[in-house]
Amino acid sequence: MAGVMQRKALHNFVSGLRCVSTAPVHHASAAAAAQPKAKTLARPNVRNVVLVEGVRTPFLQSGTQYKNLMPHDLARHALKGLIERTDVPKDAVDYIVFGTVIMEVKTSNVAREAALGAGFSDRIPAHTVAQACISSNQAITTGIGLIAAGQCDAVVAGGVEFMSDVPIRHSRKMRSIMLSSTKAKTIPAKLGLLGQALSPSAWTPELPAVAEFSTNETMGHASDRLAAAFQISRREQDEYALRSHTLAHEATEKGLLSDRLDYKVPGVSKTVTRDNGIRPSTMEQLGKLKPAFIKPHGTITAANASFLTDGASACLIMSEEKALAMGYKPKAYLRDFLYVAQDPKDQLLLGPAYATPRVLKKAGLTLDDIDVFEYHEAFAGQILANMKALDSDFFGKTYMGMSGKAGAPPLDKMNLWGGSLSLGHPFGATGVRLVTTAANRLIKEGGQLALLAACAAGGHGHAMLIERYPSS
Repeated sequence: MAGVMQRKALHNFVSGLRCVSTAPVHHASAAAAAQPKAKTLARPNVRNVVLVEGVRTPFLQSGTQYKNLMPHDLARHALKGLIERTDVPKDAVDYIVFGTVIMEVKTSNVAREAALGAGFSDRIPAHTVAQACISSNQAITTGIGLIAAGQCDAVVAGGVEFMSDVPIRHSRKMRSIMLSSTKAKTIPAKLGLLGQALSPSAWTPELPAVAEFSTNETMGHASDRLAAAFQISRREQDEYALRSHTLAHEATEKGLLSDRLDYKVPGVSKTVTRDNGIRPSTMEQLGKLKPAFIKPHGTITAANASFLTDGASACLIMSEEKALAMGYKPKAYLRDFLYVAQDPKDQLLLGPAYATPRVLKKAGLTLDDIDVFEYHEAFAGQILANMKALDSDFFGKTYMGMSGKAGAPPLDKMNLWGGSLSLGHPFGATGVRLVTTAANRLIKEGGQLALLAACAAGGHGHAMLIERYPSS
């Protein structure tokens, strides 16, 4: 099947797609919010899994207050904060799963190191998963699987990313020389290796890149092509970015981001109490920025793309019976979820467009049943392209096998407390933020069902449905 991003195929239908409004919107009051519906996603003979609580460190731009830490420091703080918030006994957890993307080699199983540092029992197994930007989504669903299968009653799932200090390797040539040096026994052999080591090419380091191994294309380039294919203008993208920052600022000022912990960083005088990437601006200021990837005609800029972020998150999930037995008041049920994958070149960032209609169909729901949407914002162009794909009859029929379009989530229900463009996007930690924010919004806004979705490198996507706990 030809990729949806092939320009020739897309040109015939993108011009007719509904233009998605990106004007800033405001929170609906609890009184005006949708009343809980009678529909529930509970299934017979399937164990109910609940979200008890979720927390995160402040998300900071890389190279700022966290720059002298290590990933396990942030993960440990998230775990300690979860313990303090829930008062969960440190030996009551059966398993710990964390997600991360760019791994620190000294703490390759960061879940275990952070758990030990946070004071959890050394009898609790822990492992680390990696699935690009949906790594902590994978951590959560791994925990759901363990609970649903009856293997565990209580799981801590989380994620961490630390972009302030990513591993930089010697060149492959230098690594080969260094490994061979341990076997060189004679003077001539050692001198030969020394001669090779003096070659300038051996000293060129290998820098990590947010790029696809299979295509060697950065995600920014892919998003620029996606925005062009769906005819999403620079102005639309800047408007959406402004919306994200405006809503995140409002949510911060109103104290809605209750999942965020304070963090007293050693050596830093002031306690970190806020996410430092939230910067409300004006369209005039955003319009002055130059393209970041495809120059000079690209539309992705530093302002309408998520930034490199340090941060960690953690959540406590349990079987419903275990949570109630321990005296907890859960926030939400964790219900249906699925993962999708498609062409990593032309459809790299279209995961939400594929996952949204499928998870709704799986649960027997429609868009109208959903009160809260939380979608990962990798780029403004990416999120708007997914909205246009969902609102396209051509996409629905050709790529989803549907009779027509799935329909796009209404913006007055989506990301009302900001998103990754403004709050930040620590790759391995964003999934827990999405789940926790969705649950907190359901409680605040009086809704019942929430849908969250995200794209990820490799052409992956994830979607999950959660349901507000009746007494929350």
